[in-house]
Amino acid sequence: MRKLKKMGKVVKDMRYTIYSPLDGQPCADHDRASGEGVQPQEYVLIKMMVIPPFPPKLKALEGKNVYLAAATLRPETMYGQTNCWVLPDGNYGAFEINETDVFIVTARSALNLAYQHLSRVPEKPTCLAELTGNDLIGLPLKSPLSFNDIIYALPMLTILTDKGTGIVTSVPSDSPDDYMALQDLITKPALRQKYGVQDEWVLPFNVIPIINIPEFGDKSAEKVCLDLKIKSQNDKEKLAEAKRMTYLKGFTDGVMIAGEFNGRKVQEAKPLIKNKLLGEGSAVLYSEPEKKVMSRSGDECVVALTDQWYITYGEAEWKQKAVKCLENMNTFSAETRNGFEHTLGWLNQWACSRSFGLGTLIPWDEQFLVESLSDSTLYMAYYTIAHHLQNGNMYGQEISSIKPEEMTDEVWEYVFCDGPAPNSNISPALLSKMKQEFKYWYPFDIRVSGKDLIQNHLTFSIYNHTALLPEHHWPRGFRCNGHLMLNSEKMSKSTGNFRTLREAIEDFSSDATRFALADAGDGMDDANFVFETANAAILRLTKEIAWMEEVIAAESSLRGGPPSTYADHVFANEINIAVKETEKSYNAFMFRDALKSGFYDLQLARDEYRLSCGAAGMNRELLGRFMEVQTRLITPICPHYAEHVWQKILKKEGFAIKAGWPVAGTPDPTLRSANKYLQDSIVLMRKLLQKQESGSKKPKKGAAPPPSAENKLTVGLIYVNEHYDGWKEQCLRVLQSNFDSQARSFAPDEEINEALRNCFIDRETNFKQVQKLCMPFIRFKKDEARNVGPQALNLKLPFGEINVLEENLELIRRQLGLEHVEVLPVFDGAAHAKAGKHASVLDKNPPSPGEPVAIFMSKQEFEAQN
Repeated sequence: MRKLKKMGKVVKDMRYTIYSPLDGQPCADHDRASGEGVQPQEYVLIKMMVIPPFPPKLKALEGKNVYLAAATLRPETMYGQTNCWVLPDGNYGAFEINETDVFIVTARSALNLAYQHLSRVPEKPTCLAELTGNDLIGLPLKSPLSFNDIIYALPMLTILTDKGTGIVTSVPSDSPDDYMALQDLITKPALRQKYGVQDEWVLPFNVIPIINIPEFGDKSAEKVCLDLKIKSQNDKEKLAEAKRMTYLKGFTDGVMIAGEFNGRKVQEAKPLIKNKLLGEGSAVLYSEPEKKVMSRSGDECVVALTDQWYITYGEAEWKQKAVKCLENMNTFSAETRNGFEHTLGWLNQWACSRSFGLGTLIPWDEQFLVESLSDSTLYMAYYTIAHHLQNGNMYGQEISSIKPEEMTDEVWEYVFCDGPAPNSNISPALLSKMKQEFKYWYPFDIRVSGKDLIQNHLTFSIYNHTALLPEHHWPRGFRCNGHLMLNSEKMSKSTGNFRTLREAIEDFSSDATRFALADAGDGMDDANFVFETANAAILRLTKEIAWMEEVIAAESSLRGGPPSTYADHVFANEINIAVKETEKSYNAFMFRDALKSGFYDLQLARDEYRLSCGAAGMNRELLGRFMEVQTRLITPICPHYAEHVWQKILKKEGFAIKAGWPVAGTPDPTLRSANKYLQDSIVLMRKLLQKQESGSKKPKKGAAPPPSAENKLTVGLIYVNEHYDGWKEQCLRVLQSNFDSQARSFAPDEEINEALRNCFIDRETNFKQVQKLCMPFIRFKKDEARNVGPQALNLKLPFGEINVLEENLELIRRQLGLEHVEVLPVFDGAAHAKAGKHASVLDKNPPSPGEPVAIFMSKQEFEAQN
């Protein structure tokens, strides 16, 4: 803090800040029960003077300047005022601002004003008269910048009194809400009568054009309300859409056509008009929380103008350094990076002091403490030498040889910032050792923290590192996570949905708790600890131990020698993939992904291997590697389980945690694709076979009885086409030439259609018929390419389909319960003839790359025609 102050980055000044009246001090994020991250919202408070004589309800205010004070975010629109709005049944008060002025506003906004030096009695609003909106309807007003000498207070039914002051200026040329509310009064005499509104308060007032917006003209509110067919001021959804369409465009593209800034763009005129109003005393600045904020003490916070110590975050040169630091950091997710970038965009002059509570005294002004979020943003640096300062005791119970007062600014500068050797009672050897340890650990590679701290504490850490330390010691990474839920519900002691870590360990064991925590979620989403997952983990791990014991007991019956079969190679490849993917996930702190690849997926691969081996049996060497690799991969998540398996079952020396990461060969993606093709084909063929068998068991009425056992479907002919041809080939070539593989996007449909037309231009073909044939295939392939990349557009698969299927004929026979299976190329005449009467299937539904077609028949039928 002292160094930041010396650099001019800590200053004392009057600033607007979220404030707890009950606590009597600013309410920072960590002091809030709700509303974390909410900032003060600044308004311009327009002073609309009530013209005497006053009505009976305001008689007590005679002799004072009485104003209806309207909060606005758009002071540039004040030239177009036609009236003022109040909520008929809203509660208002006449509050004393100073000896001469009275503001009529809601009590909530009066409390905010009182903490912003806008009350005769500081921090205590004085109400001279309690009023309702009905008491204010019809008041004649003199409003600044209005072209009308007098405007009137009129009823609006949609005013929210928890925002602003409850008083709203009306600019129907540019506000859809104002336009529709005014139209309701103009066109509905009954509405005027209900609220006692006289015709002369409404009917003479026309919409005043003040801003020209391209696309919407100089009466944007009127145009958009007519375009959207909005019926009344109660049509909230359409009015919200109307505002969305006009407000931003009015600010960015609008041009003033009224007042002294005529011809200036709105975004240029806005601050000039604001300053004009403030300078003339026709308006004051007013702030309130953007949203409701409740302190942990239980009271609703206000915005106060306080004389406070601030850190000048957001200062241009400092911000540039913070942005540079973030650009070079690993944030582990785009969402986290976006959060930091957003915070750097708005963060500005953060109040860093508080009056009481826990914390460090501000060294030069000990009546204040450093608020919690501003404190300890550099403690990672302190950790590197803490053992020297605390004599190795993290609780500070031991007395160190270094006294606190000996850690002077010069010593810190020497240790952390390569400053000159200090004149100190600390031995040079110890000083040098602390410096070397700091250099060894810094810059830190990762700091893990909650996502709620991105908008404050963690961004402060980036700022302070860049201010206090040289660039080579700036942070390298922040990994942010969400909060923890239990069984898809927020943890809450009041509802009983709550567990301490000790309770979870007692309920589920340490490793099952860690397993369920790893499975609970990655990234910034709230993690979900599910009791069912923890219980299932106990069963899974216990069952796995039993399986390993069985395998080792029956080791002599396993197939010996090196892995040699297709199934062996596939399983070995899956183990290599698991090692690589799990390592990548752990390095990215994606523990659920690590659990998936290093345990769940590996278990599925083992189960598939067991089914694929059949009579040949599983390979002894490969199963041993599987058990060893799986144990190492799950060690970070389930260390006690892993150590038990490592020493008691696998009989390994030492500890699994020290065994190192398993060595893996380069994964073969083609082999994995080939196996997926094989397994998917078997699944599809099984479904087809079951459908045919079930169909043969349900004869039509009057038909012959079901076929006998000798006519059972026991022969399978699998027809393969390894290369796209004909119109499909043409379509793929067109898509290949119109695909951006980096962006995974295609050229516009018009260009693709034109390329297709050129392909078929020399043929006597109706192009509309071609489109009808091609479009479903093209849509499917486009979606596939966007998902998996350009390989989806290849004319053939990266492996030989016939070879894969032939190498696994025994597996296919066993899985489908067939006696005889053949794999045949579809364009081979002799092979085509083997289908006999079923050959029409190949014409109606021809095979294509990745999609073989199977024909099933009985042994008797097959032998009769072959």
